[in-house]
Parts: sequence; structure tokens; C-alpha cells
Amino acid sequence: MKTLKYFFFISVLQSTLCFAQVMPYPSEKVKENYSVAFNELNNMLNGNAPLSFKRAVFVTENSFYQDKLDYREYCNSIDDIVSLCRALIKNRKLLYGLEDSVRVQKHAAIFAALKDSIKILIDTANYFYTQPYTYDFDDVWGDSTWSSMFVTKLLVTHKGNCHSLPFLYKIIAQELGDEAYLSFAPNHIYIKLRNKKDGWYNTELTSGYFPMDAWLMASGYIHLSAIQNAVYMDTLSNQQSIAICMIDLAHGFQKQSGSGSEQFVLQCCDTALKYYPNYINALLLKAETEKKLFESLMQKQNATYPKEMFNNPEAKAVFDQMQTLYASIHKLGYRTMPKEMYLDWLVSLKT
Repeated sequence: MKTLKYFFFISVLQSTLCFAQVMPYPSEKVKENYSVAFNELNNMLNGNAPLSFKRAVFVTENSFYQDKLDYREYCNSIDDIVSLCRALIKNRKLLYGLEDSVRVQKHAAIFAALKDSIKILIDTANYFYTQPYTYDFDDVWGDSTWSSMFVTKLLVTHKGNCHSLPFLYKIIAQELGDEAYLSFAPNHIYIKLRNKKDGWYNTELTSGYFPMDAWLMASGYIHLSAIQNAVYMDTLSNQQSIAICMIDLAHGFQKQSGSGSEQFVLQCCDTALKYYPNYINALLLKAETEKKLFESLMQKQNATYPKEMFNNPEAKAVFDQMQTLYASIHKLGYRTMPKEMYLDWLVSLKT
């Protein structure tokens, strides 16, 4: 029955993917869906609702799909992976004898479920192999289709990126009663874990490897001050992880609304930064949005140079805010990592 439900979820989501791209709702309906999603995420952040990363991811992605997804089917598809993990824990014995062996077994099972092809017996004569979750190089940053970043897309296609893969890992870990910590590198998200034998270690879902912090620092375009300011390579709390979803919500609204999305985007940025002040993607998005607002004001006044707008109090306030944000971003240690360099870096994880 679970398998049938899972395939039903796939068929619904595949049709929704096409619908979301080709036949968007009117803008007022889009605004309503995003407003509902914002309120639910905000209630998680301010303590008026329980923190649920699984729910936050669904709410964020469902708003982009115009409220067409079914939460029960989303949960069922995750439950199938969790069931596989529990079967692996039960039937595989790890050569690890320390007191945290139960926790280590859980994370070994999650990694195997996501990255390995596992033989599943149907009966004594029939079996099949699970399909591993791999990296999708076609639309790494969601530039063509924002849904390329989504866990729901990953569940259907078994292809994802450094956004959806660690998100799914964290969701599964929490469903198994444990925790996995999201962590940032430039243009990248990975998982940080800890055990008694090795201490803190990194799990890289895009490549299926376990790179050391020293290697990430040497090869990942990471400035020392960015580590000192917890911009990169720090473990994120569940509240901070919900803040990431808030910025994903802003990006989705921006993709679907274009011009005129600035106020909602700024609302999302301000809310996320309240709970995660050094979240670099929120700071960058806010700065870029302030820049768009200033450019729009310049266009209305037919101005050629920014200084022509400084006698306008509204424009001057927007410009000052933008400048302050860019200065703060630089001070925190953020440096732009070119996309071509990032792709080379991803490939180097295996070599």
C-alpha cells in the first residue's frame, strides 16, 4: 500500500510541476499562498508553533506549487525512506562498539539509503534495487526552474543538489529521532555530525564523501573571518534552519512575481535575520533587493547617477541601507565564489 501511495504522490507532483511552470495563478492568489506560508514559518520562529523542519520545507515548496501538493503524500514518501533506514539498522551490524553506536547506526543507514543502491527482496525469487539520490548538474542554482532546489523534486527524480540533499538528510534524521546539522560553505550546504570516535565530521551528500574541515578551508574559497563570524562551517540550530526556509520562500516569491516583490522579500529577510543575524544569503538578498528599490526610484526620476537622488529622503534612506548591508557582508568575511569555480570545486570533492 505504501508503494502505491508513493507512486500516486509522484504522479500528482509531476503534473503539478508542469502546472506551476505553465499556468500560474493570478498574482493575488500567489500573494495569498505566500502570505499563508510566511505566517506558518513565522509562527515556528517566534515560538507560537512547534519547530518542524520537515513541515517548513513542505510549506515553502507548496507555496511555489500554488498549494497543489498533499502533505500526507509528502510525508508518506519520506516514511518510505525512513522505513528503509530502520530495516538497514535492524539487518546490518556496524563494526563500532562505542556507547553512541545506536546513533552512528542511524546515520550510516541514512547515508546508505540516500547514496547506495540497496537490494530489496520481494520474495524468495524476486527482488529490486533502490535508486540512489545523485547530483543534478542541469540546473544547480535553480536559475531555469526554482523547483530544482526542492526536496519534493528530489523525492520524485532522485536527483538533487547541495540544497535539497542535505535538507532531506536532516528530515530523515529527525524522523529517526536524531539530529543532523546543516552547515554552510560558499554556495554550498552540507551536513555536520559528531560521534565519540571521530568527534565532529562532515557528510557531503553531493559527492558521497566525508571531507575534513581543513580541506574545505583550503579549497572552498572560505575567508578566515567568515569562519570566526559563524558565516561558514558552523552548525545551524533548528530555528536557524527554519530561517533558511524563510529565505527560500522569498526567492520563490521573487521568481514568480518579479517586479513588485520587494516588500515581501524584505519582510522575509528581516524575519530570518532576527533569528539568524549572520545568515549571509539573507543579507545578500536584502542588499540586492534594496539595490533594486533604489534603481527603481532612479528610473522614476530619470536619474543617471546615484548622487542625483540624495536630495530625496526616501531614496537616500534606501541607498544608505544598501551601503550598510554591503559593508556588513564584506566585514563578515563573505567573498564571491564564481559559479564556474564552484562547479570545479564540486568535481574536486571526488578527486
